[in-house]
Amino acid sequence: MTFEELGLSTDVLKAISEIGFEKPSEIQEKSVPVLLSSDRDYVGLAQTGTGKTAAFGLPLIEQIDVDYRAIQGLILCPTRELCLQIAKELKSYSKYSDGVKVTAVYGGASISDQIRDIKKGANIIVGTPGRTIDLINRRALKFDGVRRVILDEADEMLNMGFKEDINEILSSTPDDKRTWLFSATMPKEVERIANNYMTDPFKITVGTKNSSAANIDHKYCLVQGRDKYYALRRFIDFSPGMFGIVFCRTRRDTKEVADKLMNDGYSADALHGDLSQAQRDSVMGKFRKGNIQVLVATDVAARGIDVNDVTHVFHFDLPDEIESYTHRSGRTARAGKSGVSIALIAPSKSGKIRLVEKQIGKKLELVKAPSGDDICGMQLMKMIQNVKDVEVNEKGIAPFVAKIHESLTDFTKEELIERFVSVEFNRFLKSYEKASDINVDPSKVRKGRDSDGRRERGDRSRGGEPSANRVFINVGKMDGFENKGQLLGFICNQSGIDGGSVGKIDLFDSFAFLGVDDGIGETLISEMNGKNIENRDVRVEFSNERPRGGGDRPRGGGGGGRSGGNRNGGGGGNRRSYGNGGGNGGGNRRSSDGGSGGGNRNFKERRRRN
Repeated sequence: MTFEELGLSTDVLKAISEIGFEKPSEIQEKSVPVLLSSDRDYVGLAQTGTGKTAAFGLPLIEQIDVDYRAIQGLILCPTRELCLQIAKELKSYSKYSDGVKVTAVYGGASISDQIRDIKKGANIIVGTPGRTIDLINRRALKFDGVRRVILDEADEMLNMGFKEDINEILSSTPDDKRTWLFSATMPKEVERIANNYMTDPFKITVGTKNSSAANIDHKYCLVQGRDKYYALRRFIDFSPGMFGIVFCRTRRDTKEVADKLMNDGYSADALHGDLSQAQRDSVMGKFRKGNIQVLVATDVAARGIDVNDVTHVFHFDLPDEIESYTHRSGRTARAGKSGVSIALIAPSKSGKIRLVEKQIGKKLELVKAPSGDDICGMQLMKMIQNVKDVEVNEKGIAPFVAKIHESLTDFTKEELIERFVSVEFNRFLKSYEKASDINVDPSKVRKGRDSDGRRERGDRSRGGEPSANRVFINVGKMDGFENKGQLLGFICNQSGIDGGSVGKIDLFDSFAFLGVDDGIGETLISEMNGKNIENRDVRVEFSNERPRGGGDRPRGGGGGGRSGGNRNGGGGGNRRSYGNGGGNGGGNRRSSDGGSGGGNRNFKERRRRN
């Protein structure tokens, strides 16, 4: 099928022809005719890099009434980078569609400039949820005339904690609008939004639901945590010409890995939430131009990156939310190209591989970190190929040829080859001359233990004794931590620990459990206890201990509640507690045993359930 057969106007066809569009992708072929001709809500599931922006952008442009001066289309997306990318693409699609005006609104940029652009007559708004709500509250955005609302990367917006924002924005739009939802995966929260805000939507799935792109080669490598960085270097060195992204769980890890790569002579930089918008734009500009070979990023910072030539994605740590693996790996193999996704896995985390495989519907291939000999051989042959392929500028070097021959006349052909190879090759020979095998033998990895036979992080000690590898913290989802990554970032920033030293995280409404490396529990107790959140003391303790002195998380022993407002312990309400209540009564939390009196569940019982 051609774009002409999709039913697009001459003006739009002319614009996309100039861009270089030749044949619609599968999601475009299935979506555009439906969105042009049908007045129904729509759900489109397809992997990143399959052309979803054009799938909803082209029909949206066609349906804008340029004589009606109002916002008619609203596109919500999770990040600034994706917001800017979508706006840029829509402007290119509407190049010859007179009167179609696209405005991007996102945090980190001048809100007054964005208000000025809106007042000039924008009829399509592309926005991040936070800035969109800010502009609604300032009465700069009015959605009375909106006919189409598009939720792009809906799963990612929910993973980033935008559920309430999305609900608030959608409630400000007309009831008779049409909602188009596009997502790479379809978790229950996305289905819930579809059920709440859509009526009998037309649904299209490209590929297998929640799967990854077919042209991505998924691999994993088993190495000890201390060897991850060296394994990463070996994979980079083994792939001359690679252009990739390394994903880390925390900002701290991101900066640390990027600094190590730069210190070791690699062209690398970091992208994380601590950077200003100008710094983020600078890093992304250099990456898009190929001036940076390796971009090290957190999940949040890298969402929305659309660079077609990324060859490799490395997972320095697997994400806490397995759905994020699909988005990470989708940064490669875009626009029909192929790519490689490699996860570096510590033996104690090897169980997560099965979860990833279940998520994407594919097996991950176990590969070894390349040996020193493998890397040196690959680099040598790449250099030889470059010599064979080089275009000789005879005119340019002519004035120097005689002097070159004179300087090298004492060397044989074999000696010259050896010397020229060594000029470029000595660095790799020196780096890997004593390189040992850092791969872990999978046959020696026992369930619940690493390859050295040590108990996996978070494993329960015998006899119900307090475990030094599992800790309790009295903060949870009700404190604003919508996902495990946000909680981990808070803990790392407050305590200074390395995110890689934290294993399994069990996140609940009002508390959480963390599996940690040896010695990390003591550090967390020392550094975190006494910290403050929402005028309340943070408390960390080993998981088998009962709260001391009437803590604010009843867990089978006396429980004072949070003070004030809707955060009281004890009495009735909507928040469940498992202890004997205490607290100040009232509030919106529900106690499982209704206020004071003996708690009917002790902590060990609840631990077994968790």
